[in-house]
Amino acid sequence: MSQASRREFLRRAGAFGLLRAAAPLGLQLAGIGAAAAATRPADYRAIVCLFMYGANDAHNTVVPRGEAQWRPYADARPGLALPRETLLPIASTDAELGLHPALAPLQTLYAQQRAAVLANVGPLMVPIRDATEFRATNVPRPPKLFSHNDQQAIWQAFSPEGARAGWGGRIADLLAAHNDAPLFTAISAAGNAVFLASEHTQPYQIGTGGAIGFNRSNASSLFGSPQGAAALRAQIAAGGGLMEGAYGDVVGRSVEAHARLSAALAKLPESDPRVTLPPGLEKDGLARQLRIVARLIGVHDDAAIAQRRQVFFVSLGNFDTHDGQLARQAGLLGSVAASVAWFQGAMDALGLSNQVTLFTASDFGRTLLSNGDGTDHGWGGHHFIAGGAVRGGRVYGRFPEVALNTATDIGNGRLLPTTSVDEYAATLARWMGVAPADLPLVLPNIGHFAQPDLGFLRA
Repeated sequence: MSQASRREFLRRAGAFGLLRAAAPLGLQLAGIGAAAAATRPADYRAIVCLFMYGANDAHNTVVPRGEAQWRPYADARPGLALPRETLLPIASTDAELGLHPALAPLQTLYAQQRAAVLANVGPLMVPIRDATEFRATNVPRPPKLFSHNDQQAIWQAFSPEGARAGWGGRIADLLAAHNDAPLFTAISAAGNAVFLASEHTQPYQIGTGGAIGFNRSNASSLFGSPQGAAALRAQIAAGGGLMEGAYGDVVGRSVEAHARLSAALAKLPESDPRVTLPPGLEKDGLARQLRIVARLIGVHDDAAIAQRRQVFFVSLGNFDTHDGQLARQAGLLGSVAASVAWFQGAMDALGLSNQVTLFTASDFGRTLLSNGDGTDHGWGGHHFIAGGAVRGGRVYGRFPEVALNTATDIGNGRLLPTTSVDEYAATLARWMGVAPADLPLVLPNIGHFAQPDLGFLRA
């Protein structure tokens, strides 16, 4: 937001007695978002969060390849360590590293400098230097560590289970005024997710095949009568009392949104070669989610929706690999790599690669220590960022010493994160156009960290 726009927002807030320091977060986001409408960007940008539910094992995702570094990793996880010769090498200034053998498509993107790795990232309230400082009672740390539901919420919203607004939704609140149809600013292809929840910009859920319509409202026949659907629509519009009227308004908006989005998507059908899935991915759940996201991005400038800034959410589950990890993780990472590579190809075909950034997230990392057939709940983990705007072919953050009983091992190889989710999110938010002064509205702990921009995206 320009300084003029910020001054205008603060002037209006003052006129209503809403001093920014005292205003509820939702009002601050709404007011700043409204002021942003006066400075709409000419370009289009979108971020896509790929959340790996269950906690992906980062230690078998990005692995040290040098003999001296690989040996302690292998010693910590007998029966689970990946052989050195199977690792896919990637360039790095920090260490000799390799990817899981199922990640060949991501290795290619990395070599093309269109994908990067962010090492050892996780939720933090303040920087914590080592395991000794972690154990100090006066150092704030995220609540309910190692709990799936709570850490999913903390990754997505910085609060445990029950959080009301995620950082994706807060970005949407600030930027929705750039769009002609704000309803389509935050879209999930994976059901409800707190990542997209916010005070003002309601997340829109979509199925892998397209817009989800209000049941039977668009049918040509209802209960055997061709007039049935028309009667249903008329009943919805008629309203009644206060509650009935409010419900009718919501349903009416849903019906209208369905019609508008369906009209836009009809211009980029699944049969279009730019968004057609190859045979091996036609039934892949993650690939199908990314296909509908690609179609939505491809029609972002259609008059029916007219979007300039969008936030998307897709997901893949079953990463809670306490047992059978070698086989299970290989299949899951294979889906991630193939689907992300296909998505990047679709963005290339649509001419939008430089305007769309995909990034991964997960509940937490896992323990370096093997339990015999799998791993247990950890903390810090490694993640991928992909897209034409990525300064790729690099590892960002600090790749840890992968061994037991190191300075960042808080027990059983649970790594203390050396980069915070706040810094990760701030880098993405700045690229989307969130002003530095507004980052605390999106990321409540960002002021505690020295790097609000990690540098993995081009301006």
